[in-house]
Amino acid sequence: MNKIYYLASCDTCRKIIKSLPNSDKLTFIDIRQNPISESDLEEMYQLSGSYEALFSKKAQLYKSLGLKDKNLTEADFKKYLLEHYTFLSRPVVIFNNEIFIGNTQPNILKLTKALQSV
Repeated sequence: MNKIYYLASCDTCRKIIKSLPNSDKLTFIDIRQNPISESDLEEMYQLSGSYEALFSKKAQLYKSLGLKDKNLTEADFKKYLLEHYTFLSRPVVIFNNEIFIGNTQPNILKLTKALQSV
């Protein structure tokens, strides 16, 4: 299934979603209303190759919990991703068995190209 994990209250997510072609081909999952399940996270992990790739080090909780001063393992990243939605680097789009993580310009351009091909 083609999905987008996003935060409805995030201005960046809303701006990106608005700019995407064929976004009607995606199932929208607001991670605040529908927390990421272990099976969802496992699917993301299989496509990305690591939990750290899915983890946002820009999250306020990352700083306030002092996680930047710790040597986190893949198991730690997984635990935090399941504990709180803000740790997910947003948006995460799974489209045609490819994963697009975060809001960097190159990532959004690749996602846009992929969606245009539908």
